[in-house]
Amino acid sequence: MMNAERTQWLSTVVRVALAGIMLWAGVAKLFDPRQAVLAVRAYQLVPSWADTVVGVGLPIIEVTVGLLLLLGLGTRLAATVTGGLMILFIVGVASAWIRGLSIDCGCFGGGGVVPSPGKDLRYVLEILRDTGFLLMAAWLVRFPKSKLSMDGLTDVPIDEDLPDPDESHT
Repeated sequence: MMNAERTQWLSTVVRVALAGIMLWAGVAKLFDPRQAVLAVRAYQLVPSWADTVVGVGLPIIEVTVGLLLLLGLGTRLAATVTGGLMILFIVGVASAWIRGLSIDCGCFGGGGVVPSPGKDLRYVLEILRDTGFLLMAAWLVRFPKSKLSMDGLTDVPIDEDLPDPDESHT
């Protein structure tokens, strides 16, 4: 079993790595919103009117949770949102694969319809990658306390850390 110090340092590494991943993914799409919308459209999962909403909104969410993770502020919530996004991404890629679509996921910019050679391997690798990111998010949901974190600045002792007011101190 790991001690609390090691767990906090491991959580720090996971938190910063996941922050970098989310920021990379979000910023890449923010700089090319037209392509982000095309990537969403390629999945054929949302009504056409929602392509733009998802294509523009998703990178904003990714950057927001990336910044929260980087700062270590609201870590458990940011990791929960990140985990939820990873589940959606895995389902989206699996859905495209099952339906025989040939797309680039657009996960880190780009995206859209692509030629089909090697698509099965690409989908497997994308699902494995996102599963790894999901496991990282799950770690942070379970162990959100980390070093170099703004969450640490707002730590309030839990009841068992407080002295008992009924005990006399002489």
